[in-house]
Amino acid sequence: QVQLVESGGGLVQPGGSLRLSCAASGFTFSSYTMSWYRQAPGKERELVADIISAGGRTNYADSVKGRFTISRDNAKNTVYLQMNSLKPEDTAVYYCNAVTTLWDSTRYNYWGQGTQVTVSS
Repeated sequence: QVQLVESGGGLVQPGGSLRLSCAASGFTFSSYTMSWYRQAPGKERELVADIISAGGRTNYADSVKGRFTISRDNAKNTVYLQMNSLKPEDTAVYYCNAVTTLWDSTRYNYWGQGTQVTVSS
C-alpha cells in the first residue's frame, strides 16, 4: 500500500523556519521524482519545488527561490522541504507528491494528505 506521510507543519512567525518531511512507503522511492505542492485557501494547488530521482536536479517556484530547499534521502525514503524566511503568503496546506513514468508510458502519481503551514504573528 502506497503511503506518503507529511509532517513538520505548524504555526510560525514571519521570518521563521520550518522543515517539512514526507516519509514514503509502498513503492520504489528512488525511482520517483518527488515534489512539494501547496494550496492556499481559495487558490489552486501550485508546485513549490521538485527533485529528480537521483537527487541531483532541483526546481523551484520563483516565489520560494533562495528561501526554500528541497532534498531527499533515498536510504530513508524521505523527502524534505527546508523553509526559511517564511512569509505570511507562504501559508497553505503543503502536499508531498511522487511521480514516475515507466518505459511503456505508464504514469504513477501519488499524493500525501497534506500538512498545514501557517505564517502569522
